[in-house]
Amino acid sequence: MDPFESELRVIEAAEELAATLGADKNHTVAAAAMDTNGVIHRAVNVYHFTGGPCAELVVMGIAATADAGPLITMAAAGDGGRGLISPCGRCRQAMLDIHPDLMVAVPTDNGPKMRPIRKMLPDTYFFPDADSHRLLRFNKRYYDVVANGTKVTTVRFDDPVTLGPHTFVFEDDAEHRTLDGRVTEVLYYQLDKMTAEQAGLAPGTSVEEFRRGLRSHYPALSDEDEVGVVAFEVA
Repeated sequence: MDPFESELRVIEAAEELAATLGADKNHTVAAAAMDTNGVIHRAVNVYHFTGGPCAELVVMGIAATADAGPLITMAAAGDGGRGLISPCGRCRQAMLDIHPDLMVAVPTDNGPKMRPIRKMLPDTYFFPDADSHRLLRFNKRYYDVVANGTKVTTVRFDDPVTLGPHTFVFEDDAEHRTLDGRVTEVLYYQLDKMTAEQAGLAPGTSVEEFRRGLRSHYPALSDEDEVGVVAFEVA
């Protein structure tokens, strides 16, 4: 997907730091990461023949030192004008385990795109003791109805959600507002068989109109696919 404005700032921060590198061959890649408060943390790699840490790993440590909490966006860039670069396999595994809801910037022929970290390492091993803090993302227009308890369900496709505590993140919100909450239930239904009641629709809402909206939001969604109805509450 195309980057939000806030995600573009993370990419720019990584590229700006990378542009200052080159004099020291031990530091050739820069990374930038945004936390849920909108703070952008930056760092560079430490090359060493024993396996020095990549810039993405260093910036995760820098953010942790600042007590940043979960990270929402990551980007890395190379020196010498290389621009945006994709993370290596080791970094992908570490990001998936420690920040499993992270969005990562990658270069494409059509400019930078954002990828969920879980999509960048399919069929992977999950480290059981990572104890990662989970995020649940919403469009920023839903902040008020989530905050006041009017909206208590959301429907997701190909977006695994776990039970338990979450930070609710409102994407590209200028104020970087978040809410503490909890996912209490996740039920799965085949799209073409899901009822209005199962979807948690308000009385009088057309379930077919709702399905059309989901298909528009998830172009790969078919009638035979399962969607998850996620119930949540604000803490």
